[in-house]
Amino acid sequence: MEATPLQQELHLHNLRVIKVLGNGAMGTVFLVHNLISDPSAHSPFALKVVHKSSLHSDRRARWEISVLNTLNHKPHPFLPFLIGSFETQQLLAWAIPFCPGRDLNVLRHRQADHAFSPAAIRFYLAEIVCALQHLHSMGIVYRDLKPENILIQQSGHVTLTDFDLSRTLTPKSFQPEEPKKHNRNLSRFFPTVVSDQKRAGITKIKSARVTPLTRRKTSFADGERSNSFVGTEEYLSPEMVRGDGHEFAVDWWAVGILAYEMLYGTTPFRGKNRNDTFGRILMMQPKFTGKPTPLTDLIGKLLEKEPTRRLGYRSGACEIKEHPFFLGLQWKLLTQVVRTPFIPSKDNVELTAKTSGINIEEYLEKLRETPSPLDSSSCTISLTEF
Repeated sequence: MEATPLQQELHLHNLRVIKVLGNGAMGTVFLVHNLISDPSAHSPFALKVVHKSSLHSDRRARWEISVLNTLNHKPHPFLPFLIGSFETQQLLAWAIPFCPGRDLNVLRHRQADHAFSPAAIRFYLAEIVCALQHLHSMGIVYRDLKPENILIQQSGHVTLTDFDLSRTLTPKSFQPEEPKKHNRNLSRFFPTVVSDQKRAGITKIKSARVTPLTRRKTSFADGERSNSFVGTEEYLSPEMVRGDGHEFAVDWWAVGILAYEMLYGTTPFRGKNRNDTFGRILMMQPKFTGKPTPLTDLIGKLLEKEPTRRLGYRSGACEIKEHPFFLGLQWKLLTQVVRTPFIPSKDNVELTAKTSGINIEEYLEKLRETPSPLDSSSCTISLTEF
């Protein structure tokens, strides 16, 4: 049994910025070290900071911190833990372990043809399935699986990140149910003759910007299903696109999309625009090349459009672990694998470099004054319930 990670007491004036790791919808991530406990920067960590003036970011940040706090009590090798958190009058910040291998998307683009070998896919998917299984056992549906949120630790093993779009659901009983009829919901993306009430719903969808905005009424109360419309558009499941309500099976759909992208270098339903992508998610079947393999069979079963027939719906990760693609895998020994597909170089970050001179408060203030245009191809959708 793993020990519960001990949180550090962090203060803004005790932290020195080594470099900026990234800017996103949820604020900025800095690589920092503690001048008091680690003056030589032997153990730097990632510090995520949001400006509290944005109520959306503030609310989502506090939710992520609460999830990480929960994970501290039930740690998992492929999930992060909360090193510590603090807030000032203007900022809210929290620290998590630094992963020097960057993310799976960066790693994929370094591969020939921008795709992984089946052996590498098997390894990474296995660890991701274990991480999701742990979250689901805690009643947490992740809802934001994508290559950019899968980080590579120094050991070469993965860790999931960004839990601001996750939420808690009542654990399901895994009892099969009758598939629902969805024709009425297709009007949200395909023009038909509709009532004034439904027409108002269509207008709402069409006018909704694909931006990293949060739910206007954030609610994380327990429930069998969620109706929130969140995620990265190419990874959204059919039930999320239709607005039928969703549960843990949305994460298994995302695993299928991820596996396809790792195999072919592109997602299976990417369209010319958002509505085209949604239409493909609802109507198209994934296209495979060459002879059928256990991997393509796994992807096909994960990308079952009706969630009640999707692999993983009835008994969760256990179904997926039993698929022939993972035949012979020693699941309990995954953490002991030393020769992972990729091990980050220890020279990736110059930890002993002179101070970058970055003042976190000043940096974020300048960032707020000069917002950068969003790239809609990689945006996260996050809207309130329809």
